Amino acid sequence: MSAKVVISCAVTGSIHTPSMSPYLPVTAAEIAESAIGAAEAGAAIVHLHARNPQDGRPDQSPEAFEPFLRAIKQASNVVVNLTTGGSPYMSVEERVRPAAVWKPEVASLNMGSMNFGLFPMLKRYKDFKHAWEPAMLEGSHDLVFRNSFKDIRYALETLNETGTRYEFECYDTSHLYNLHYFWTEGLVKAPLFIQTCFGLLGGIGSHPDDVMHMKRTADRLFGDNYRWSVLAAGRAQMPVAAMAAAMGGHVRVGLEDSLWLGRSKLAESNAEQVRQVRQIIEGLGLEIATPDEAREILKLKGGDKVAF
Repeated sequence: MSAKVVISCAVTGSIHTPSMSPYLPVTAAEIAESAIGAAEAGAAIVHLHARNPQDGRPDQSPEAFEPFLRAIKQASNVVVNLTTGGSPYMSVEERVRPAAVWKPEVASLNMGSMNFGLFPMLKRYKDFKHAWEPAMLEGSHDLVFRNSFKDIRYALETLNETGTRYEFECYDTSHLYNLHYFWTEGLVKAPLFIQTCFGLLGGIGSHPDDVMHMKRTADRLFGDNYRWSVLAAGRAQMPVAAMAAAMGGHVRVGLEDSLWLGRSKLAESNAEQVRQVRQIIEGLGLEIATPDEAREILKLKGGDKVAF
């Protein structure tokens, strides 16, 4: 399995708003179609958020997830990863509910509190379809995305009994140390799927030195007990993915992390980004992992043990 690269695709997220791209999936049907397309293009894992179909705002009600979860399960063998990040404006109880109800193979888990600066996007985007969009961006001047030790423990104690494993989202080195604490306490088990996240204002940057620093720290803390993946925001998405793949890591792409395919070119689908990163991976002489190979690499419980 050492030469197999797991591609995750984050289909819609909660950061980008509908006014920023006509290609951002909003309705359940759009999210399902985009996730299935990403899987067909080579994604082994799809990372999923839900949105209000009328105005596109983040929606963490379990009922909002159900239509696209069932559609994806019926059409694809892809591994489903549900967010517990939701929106940084939500409580941890609200954020964890969809994963608690639907018991996916994987759930994301943010590993520390952080400033979460989305307001720079106000310089790029001026015209918005919905009042909540600029208000959400402006509000991030004073936004701390809370993920306290109590919050993380709550998520783990809620989800561990379901057999769900985690995509541990680490936006800085302190988050790796937080994860190490929960690992030594026995609340999480190896192999740990660590998603090191680069380029969001409030977290570590996306310079190659930042990538190397996170990798060195994770190596020192976890040794062979983790599987390394990267995501990078905006224009750094593909360069960081290429660097990580060349170093033996896994990669995450998708419209949650970047709306772009290249300079001044919007990605018209999640599948386009998956195909682009797949070309990079295969150009390095590597192979992409199938969903079942990803299940083996990450020691997942299997698609027959979810609640959808």
